[in-house]
Amino acid sequence: MSYVKPHDLATRMVDAGESKLFLSTRDTLIRAYMAGAILALAAAFAVTVGTQTGQPLIGALLFPVGFCMLYLLGFDLLTAVFTLVPLAWLDKRPGVTLGEMLRNWGLVFLGNFAGALTTASFVAVYLTYGFSTDPGDVGAALQEIGEGRTVGYAEHGAAGMLTLFIRGVMCNWMVSTAVVGAMLSDSVPGKVIAMWMPILVFFYLGFEHSVVNMFLFPIGLMLGGDFTVVDYLVWNEIPTVLGNLVGGLMFVGLVIYATHGRPGPARPRRSPRGEEKADGVKPTSQEEALL
Repeated sequence: MSYVKPHDLATRMVDAGESKLFLSTRDTLIRAYMAGAILALAAAFAVTVGTQTGQPLIGALLFPVGFCMLYLLGFDLLTAVFTLVPLAWLDKRPGVTLGEMLRNWGLVFLGNFAGALTTASFVAVYLTYGFSTDPGDVGAALQEIGEGRTVGYAEHGAAGMLTLFIRGVMCNWMVSTAVVGAMLSDSVPGKVIAMWMPILVFFYLGFEHSVVNMFLFPIGLMLGGDFTVVDYLVWNEIPTVLGNLVGGLMFVGLVIYATHGRPGPARPRRSPRGEEKADGVKPTSQEEALL
């Protein structure tokens, strides 16, 4: 499998952020819509498997299939553009402005939400035969997720809000690691392996992903979950979005850009005679003999 060196990876990340920024409105919305729909379907799949087997780990092991599909098809998640697009702005690419960046984030958010909501509607219909029967164990599990991760946080007040935010940070730390990891390889197997591991970690540990939650909470409401739209927005989606932004940008995007894209000057080396040599300068034959 081909391997892309970290310096080249940093360039790829900036290039990817720039290319996403200048997509047409139509293409941005279509790609975001499909990403939200596919990721939501993967979440439904994972919850179903975990509920029916009684083993959440199995669901978590299988959930990354959705992320891999949408990435390989070139669709866009909000968590990814949070990490990549700001790098093009920091790199001062021509035409990249703060306004353009915010526009991209807004369009991707809308597209992801519409796609996830579509899948939520489909899943709610098939679980209930068109809202005519009880949704069963899977439906009950989805209701419990919606309640536990909204009013469950609210019961703890400020501590619950802090926990929610930190889970959002840690989520996009892992998800963006998967996005960037896929750029380390030019082969499909290499990309899939790099993506699978961090996505498994985030899902099994119950971190908060803004796009997955665009599916989990609307379907929880459709199936009769005991929480409200305001609960969902205040006690999940908004803090999760902010946490995802911080996690992806601070722990992945800026870190790689700073140390591999714009590394600091190398410290000078000292020869055995105490003479300073800049890192990377080839020693003379006499110096080699002394070494």
